[in-house]
Amino acid sequence: MSDKKRGRLIVFEGVEGAGKSTQLERLGGHLARAGVSHREFREPGGTALGDSIRQLLLDPLSTVSARAEALLFMASRAELVSRELRPALESGTIVLLDRFFLSTYAYQIAGRGLAESDVRSANTMATDGLVPDLTLLLTLSADVGLERAERRSATDRIERSGREFHVRVEEAFAEFSTREWQGMHEECGPIVALDASGAPEAVEALVLDVVTSRFRELRTALGAAA
Repeated sequence: MSDKKRGRLIVFEGVEGAGKSTQLERLGGHLARAGVSHREFREPGGTALGDSIRQLLLDPLSTVSARAEALLFMASRAELVSRELRPALESGTIVLLDRFFLSTYAYQIAGRGLAESDVRSANTMATDGLVPDLTLLLTLSADVGLERAERRSATDRIERSGREFHVRVEEAFAEFSTREWQGMHEECGPIVALDASGAPEAVEALVLDVVTSRFRELRTALGAAA
C-alpha cells in the first residue's frame, strides 16, 4: 500500500495533568465533524489484554517492580500495535493515541532509572518498527500537572510515585523536545512541543495549527469544515 493512502499516527504526550486526553478528544471532534475517518486509543489499553494491564498498573493497591512495570507497558503496546494500530493505519485511518513510547522513555528510564538500552530494545520489539507521524508534546511543570490531576479524580499508582519522580519525568520530556535528542532517537519521529499551561481552548488552537500545517490532507479537510 502506498504511503499516500496510509493513515497518520498522531500521539499526545506529556506529564500527568498536561491535558493529553482533553486535546485528543478535541482534535477527534474536529476530525469527526470534517468526516475524516479516525480512531482514538490510550496507553496502556485499547485491547482486552491492554485494558487488563491498565487496571493492574494504575491500581493504587498494586505493587509492581520497575522492570515488571516496563514489561507490562510493552506487552500492552505490542498487542495494541498488532491488533489495532497497524490495521487502522493500513486502511487509511487517522489514529490519535494518548501516550506511546515517549512516556516509557520518560517514566521508566528517567523516572524509574532503568537502563535506556534495555528499554529501547524492548520497545523495538513491542512497536515492531512503528514510528509516529507526529508527537505533540504538551509541556507543563510537574507540580502544576499533579495539582490538575488531583482535582480531576482520585490519583492512581503512577501519579502517587512522588514529586521527585515526576520532576525527573518532566525533565526527560523537556530533553525530548530538543533537536539533539531527537536526532539520536529516530524511532520517535517528529516531536513538537506545545505550551500546555494556557486554557484548553488556547492549547486546542496550537494543536490544530501544528496538525494542519504538517498534513496537507487534514489542512484541506479541517479547513473546509471550519
